[in-house]
Amino acid sequence: MKSTIHQIYTLVRKDLVLELRQQYAFYGVLLYIISTVFVINLMMGKPDDKLWNALFWVIQLFVAVNAIAKSFMQENRGRLLYFYSLTSPRAFIAAKLIYNVILMMLMSLIALVCSFMFLGNPLNNTGYFVGIVLLGGTSLSLLFTVLAAIAAQANHNAALMAVMGFPLMMPMLMLLANVSLSAFVTVYQPGLPKMFFLLGGMDLLTIALTMVLFPFLWKD
Repeated sequence: MKSTIHQIYTLVRKDLVLELRQQYAFYGVLLYIISTVFVINLMMGKPDDKLWNALFWVIQLFVAVNAIAKSFMQENRGRLLYFYSLTSPRAFIAAKLIYNVILMMLMSLIALVCSFMFLGNPLNNTGYFVGIVLLGGTSLSLLFTVLAAIAAQANHNAALMAVMGFPLMMPMLMLLANVSLSAFVTVYQPGLPKMFFLLGGMDLLTIALTMVLFPFLWKD
């Protein structure tokens, strides 16, 4: 148990150190966030509440795709073979999940700040929305980490990740958009606890399936 935790810690630290040195993913996604929000501001000004919410989650979707996919693209066959001889598959994918959650949370907060700056702040409950953004960023990062891991075994086929991801991400995005609408109104939204339980259940199911399926991908 201690060995596995140490392996996960070492792998997460390795990814963080590489990102701090290279910063390709960080600055690339940062440029995407700022340019996208700025263009929306030029074309639409300050959108109404529902449109603001929808645009924000669309931005979150593409941020997740750009940020998470690169975490496996930098792992070539030789490096994966090297990790195969050093660590267990569950420790490797757990480290990737943790690193991508940290990265996506940071990117989500940056996207939220940029949206406030360029598109205004129509929220009645900012703290609640920040919590939903962090939860949504975690959910998207978990989902796309699994998809990126599968695509990496198919020679980094981006089309495969898009085809697999579409039917999986649509229910999650719709759920996140519905949950976050409560931050724009002062009236209590019925069924809100069920949505949170459903979202948490999807995250736990994603983690469980990843831990079960990734060792088989790892052997290939």
